[in-house]
Amino acid sequence: MKAIEVHHLSKRYGAVEALRDVSFEVNKGEIFGLIGPDGAGKTTLFRILCTLLRPDGGTATVDGFDTVRQMNAIRSRVGYMPGRFSLYQDLTVEENLRFFATLFGTTVEEGYESVRAIYSQIERFKDRRAGALSGGMKQKLALSCALIHQPSVLILDEPTTGVDPVSRKELWEMLTSLRERGLTIIASTPYLDEVRCCERVAFLDHGEIRGIGTPDEILTTFADIFNPAGLPPLPSRQKNEENVIEVEHLVKAFGAFHAVDDISFSVRRGEIFGFLGANGAGKTTAMHMLAGLNQPTSGKGRVAGFDISTEYEQIKRHIGYMSQRFSLYEDLTVSENIRLFAGIYGMPDDEIRRKTDEMLERLRFSEHKNDLVRSLPLGWKQKLAFSVSIFHEPEVVFLDEPTGGVDPATRRQFWELIRDATKRGITVFVTTHYMDEAEYCDRISIMVDGRISAIGTPGELKERFHLPDMDSVFTYLARQATRSAD
Repeated sequence: MKAIEVHHLSKRYGAVEALRDVSFEVNKGEIFGLIGPDGAGKTTLFRILCTLLRPDGGTATVDGFDTVRQMNAIRSRVGYMPGRFSLYQDLTVEENLRFFATLFGTTVEEGYESVRAIYSQIERFKDRRAGALSGGMKQKLALSCALIHQPSVLILDEPTTGVDPVSRKELWEMLTSLRERGLTIIASTPYLDEVRCCERVAFLDHGEIRGIGTPDEILTTFADIFNPAGLPPLPSRQKNEENVIEVEHLVKAFGAFHAVDDISFSVRRGEIFGFLGANGAGKTTAMHMLAGLNQPTSGKGRVAGFDISTEYEQIKRHIGYMSQRFSLYEDLTVSENIRLFAGIYGMPDDEIRRKTDEMLERLRFSEHKNDLVRSLPLGWKQKLAFSVSIFHEPEVVFLDEPTGGVDPATRRQFWELIRDATKRGITVFVTTHYMDEAEYCDRISIMVDGRISAIGTPGELKERFHLPDMDSVFTYLARQATRSAD
């Protein structure tokens, strides 16, 4: 018997056909990947398999049970990690685990052996609130909660989005060990190294299955989608020696804990500066200080000529900021979001109208200017959020993991927008967990335990550590960390 059988499945939301005649099977004990661009229908399919949605047509079974007629039997057999953080932020680690155990009519004690290998890594933080955990720790807790009732099938909807490369590798090592215990795993992911960890993958596009096969077969057949050509090298540019960001011995302490621990660096005007580090290394805390959202405990910093300790309100008017959590208003239309943020920055109405038309034309969004932002695919939202963040032509734009969860082709388009911004003299300060994106930066710093462990061009860092790529450099440095979380 197959673990999962899907036959001619369809699902429609009004005029949108999310799934169209989808059929595939997953073998027992298999790691099966579901891949495809934003808006392909992956989450809809997962929610049907978890009995959270009913299909409009076709059938699906999990462990032989029908998703419509035998919901309760399936729910006791499935563990599910949705794409958005599935835990309760205000509950502690232990309270979350006990809550999920209770939902499935079991106890932590009864299911502990099934999660021991994963949960033991975070158990010493059992009294910490889930919202205060680093990305890697949240991931381990969410996986423990999904497994506490000892399911036979585990469904993971992009479980590593926003998680650093080292923590991602650790999760997939855990999944491999779970498969060896007989668990069936079906997962979606935008990361190609994770796709290659699957035994077979299905490519879902615009609600239809376009191919099923081994990772190499699918990635080769659809290379234009999953392996788009990298951006060409930047033409030689005259280096601007003017520093738009200057940091000296910057510290941010929370009690005895130093999230940022004595960092110094500078960023030149028009530069793409990559600010890398594992979850909990202190990147976001440092970025918040530079963006005027937090003040330092000690040290000095200037952004666009303004002091980060005393002139943070002036800084906010001269920068753009795009957070790792989508930063636009989903209940407003595309045009309304643009007008709102342009107005906040004091732009005159005639300039807003002119630049709005230009921006929508450049993004090919003109036909969607009156669409609610919530209706847009994730990749569209991210490109819109970036374009809005630089709409007022700031001196610096801060991008905190701007492409998390976005498919490769859309990520490439996003980086074309970044390059266009630097041509206009905008400095880009960016954090990312995609190491291929690190290669696009002029210079990179890598934080470990609140300090900068290395800084230089991608080529310089690879040569210094005698490693072939930025993924290897990052992994080498990140694994020297001694603290567990921020």
